[in-house]
Amino acid sequence: MKKINIFCFGFGQVAKNFVYNLNKTYDVNLATTSRDKTQKKKIYGINYHSYHFLDDSFDREILKKIKNYDYILVSIPPKNGIDIVIKNFQETFEILKSNWITYLSATSVYGDHNGEWVDENSKVNPLTENGKSRLNAEKIWINIAKKKNLPIQIFRLSGIYSQERNILEKIKSGSHQIINKPNHFFSRIHVEDISNVLKITLDSKYIKPGEIYNLSDDYPCSNIEIANYAYEMMKVSKPKMIEINEIKNEMLRNFYKDSKKVSNKKIKEVFSYKLKFPTYKEGLSGIYDHFI
Repeated sequence: MKKINIFCFGFGQVAKNFVYNLNKTYDVNLATTSRDKTQKKKIYGINYHSYHFLDDSFDREILKKIKNYDYILVSIPPKNGIDIVIKNFQETFEILKSNWITYLSATSVYGDHNGEWVDENSKVNPLTENGKSRLNAEKIWINIAKKKNLPIQIFRLSGIYSQERNILEKIKSGSHQIINKPNHFFSRIHVEDISNVLKITLDSKYIKPGEIYNLSDDYPCSNIEIANYAYEMMKVSKPKMIEINEIKNEMLRNFYKDSKKVSNKKIKEVFSYKLKFPTYKEGLSGIYDHFI
């Protein structure tokens, strides 16, 4: 079995699912960062080091050890408008001899497009602080890629859902809210499709420094449509709709500022990829099968 050395800045659901996927076909040598103290851990039968990294505090061993890893995944979002990975490790990245460096961004960089389609060539005009921070980080990563000819690629992720985090879980817990905005379009992507695409890009023939890709499914739609399907699937009554001005959660308020349909044509054409979960129906059905 071929060996792969991968370092993950951040080890959330996307990174974990990616490593789980890699472990099916590779002998995985893994290291990650965590807000906790540096320690040895085990996941999917893989023994690995988890290095402390919180804001400007990090285990100095990272500076030495990262040079041993050919593949680097960066999934830590900006904090207070600053990409803390770039802030602390830019000089290190600029001298690395890695085969593959991937930065996970978000489709919030596009801003509001009044429900129209956007692709990688569309105008970026983020309205939220998160979107502005993501776009600033992208520009720095692209600049590093082109300046040093490094194999850095960027994936703009749509709303992520998974077996662990999904609308069915929220309905079950009683925390789900239906917002009354029927013509609000957004895109989503199942975490397994993310990890499948990332795995394909490990092939060096796909590496283009500074290249950007959207990751979304085939069917952008409103939250109301998804909620109707999910509540019917769960066989429970829907709660009363909440108006936009009644939303208390800032992140949720920001979500409804942008309405757009994110095109995935590029990942299909470049990687010849067929989505495992092309719409929310396949995704939620698969989750429900393991949910009850």
